Amino acid sequence: MSDLKKKVGVSSMAVLMSLPFAAGVSAEQESSFTKNTITPEEADGDHYIPSTVENIQWGDLPNLESEAVKTIQSGETVTFDTVSHEGILEDQGRDPVEFFEEYGIEEDEILEEAKDIAASDIDHDFDDHGPHVVTGPVAIEGAEPGDVLKIEVLDLEPRVPYGVISNRHYKGALPGEFPENEGPQEGADEDNPELYNNISTFTPIEKVDGEWRGEIPGEDVTFPLDPFMGMMGVASATEEYVSSVPPSETGGNIDINELGEDSSLYLPIQVEGGMFYTGDPHFSQGDGEVALTALEGSLRGTFRLTVLKNGEDAIPGDSEDFTQPFGETDDFWIPVGLDEDLDEAMKEATRESIDFLDEEFGMDRAKALAYLSAATDYEVSQVVDQTKGIHSLIRKSDFEEKIALNAAAMAAADEQEEEETEEGGLLPNTASNMPLFALLGALTALAGGVFLFKRKNRSVS
Repeated sequence: MSDLKKKVGVSSMAVLMSLPFAAGVSAEQESSFTKNTITPEEADGDHYIPSTVENIQWGDLPNLESEAVKTIQSGETVTFDTVSHEGILEDQGRDPVEFFEEYGIEEDEILEEAKDIAASDIDHDFDDHGPHVVTGPVAIEGAEPGDVLKIEVLDLEPRVPYGVISNRHYKGALPGEFPENEGPQEGADEDNPELYNNISTFTPIEKVDGEWRGEIPGEDVTFPLDPFMGMMGVASATEEYVSSVPPSETGGNIDINELGEDSSLYLPIQVEGGMFYTGDPHFSQGDGEVALTALEGSLRGTFRLTVLKNGEDAIPGDSEDFTQPFGETDDFWIPVGLDEDLDEAMKEATRESIDFLDEEFGMDRAKALAYLSAATDYEVSQVVDQTKGIHSLIRKSDFEEKIALNAAAMAAADEQEEEETEEGGLLPNTASNMPLFALLGALTALAGGVFLFKRKNRSVS
């Protein structure tokens, strides 16, 4: 047994083994996890993509040269079985059976896909490649550059009752400070993983009173889970190698923890078919993701993938020049800023927020900035993926009155257009039509004189 694994949990195995949801998972609990692959007919989605060796990339992302593992129609749903990279990486021995068995996990509780990927001949370099197992890509019929892909997250289920949180040398929010040990030693490789001196914390999970929770072993510390996919993206318009680590304008490793079940992500399409992929499944993550990883754990996720053609009203913000990831939940609109410099990412998130309120509602830009300063939280998505992320949470409920006014103005405009069509021209200026003119004038004034309002299908809570 390596010194590393002794340091990261073996010394507390007596405590760990006594936990009701740690090592030695009961048959009853095991049956509640969806670890095994399924048939397409058993999937919740219209299509099913398992994370078999043929359906994944390890450490890099789709580009112009990538081939789709499946082609679907816009609006269809897809179920993906995703695999966490934790437990299969070289600094963990590239052997998930050996790695997890040291924490009391039986071989039949380890994903077959994880075993197959680790044992495959896929060229993966721990120092030069990204760590992530990327499932896909899926092409969407009719998707073209300039369009937008709307990804709706419908369902996320843990596949195994455990995850891993890792802190690696020269990475995370405190590179050079953590891990607090002598650092990597000469000869570190998959055959000698202990020489990396990285720290991986095995973390069991269980549903308690209807709520998923994780536990830091041996510390009597538990926390709620909130699963989400750290990575959702479309292919970049390049033939160059694309690392899975830094997020970009086409999505990827954006690590925004609000994008769990019942959320949506909008991404600008750069290549024909869009080529959607997903991976980096998380059981939970704090804003910042300061250790380097979140609580990484394999998930089964179901998504609806819809192509929005350039200029469609359903595209948030500037529908004809949509260039950045944009998130949405029932409660918030989520503009995103990305940059290697956290200060610049903050500026970009603020600009994107102002542009959204301007384009979507015709809001005066100075007043939009004032509103954002008074009422909107800006959160650090993550600071550990080379390109750092800031996202804003614009509260939908603050705009209920404005949305109602916009809807009324559009309805009045439609009514006027219909009457003009029926009468073959403009409405005569008669007393019978004066109430309609007065209503239009009042609504226009209340909306700030702006008549660029867009129809939206998105609910506002």
